[in-house]
Amino acid sequence: MNNAILLIEDDDSLRRGICVKLKKESYDVLCAETLAAANALFSANRVSLIICDIGLPDGSGLDFCREVRRESNVMFLFLTAQDTEIDMVNGYEAGADDYITKPFPLMVLISKVNAIMRRTKPEEKFVICSGDIMFDLKQNRAKRSGAYLSLTANEQKLLHLFLKNPMQILSKNQLLESLWDSGGNFVDENTLAVNIRRLREKIETDPSHPVYIKNIRGLGYIWERTCETK
Repeated sequence: MNNAILLIEDDDSLRRGICVKLKKESYDVLCAETLAAANALFSANRVSLIICDIGLPDGSGLDFCREVRRESNVMFLFLTAQDTEIDMVNGYEAGADDYITKPFPLMVLISKVNAIMRRTKPEEKFVICSGDIMFDLKQNRAKRSGAYLSLTANEQKLLHLFLKNPMQILSKNQLLESLWDSGGNFVDENTLAVNIRRLREKIETDPSHPVYIKNIRGLGYIWERTCETK
């Protein structure tokens, strides 16, 4: 995920302070004092957020925002000493996502930045689906055709591993490692075979449907269905 921020501020002290705080938050920060420098940085880099002062030595941040909006939906936050209602309206109409007036505590700015950057993250996906099997990663439970499956801990671990690695041969060692618990309890190949057989009995109940898990003699096992996350 892109974690870069373009900061455009001609006040050297403020720019340095913001930059230090953002870097402490683990953001990659590109700094510019002028719109000309900002244009060059924006053209050469992929950023998720632009933080821009409105009054800059070579022009208005409002105009820069309008130019950016012609080609990008990057998040845009204005910094300004102007706090009248019309100034805020102009900022939002230019395409800003948020607005903060000077002077401001740096932590308030950081909170706004964190909130904006959370909105740029792709939506996390917590469900893996394959055929009529659905595995809910949040609940750590699986369904088949909408009905919850009654799985042992080992069967659940195996199913999760297969779904994360569809259409790939998983060796017996890989599968055994997934069953090795934190207490170091030993799981042998016979136990693995029993767990896989019992898992197949629970998910391959429809004779008209192809199998999900196939034994590749001498190599391991493969989940023979494609998967998608939702």
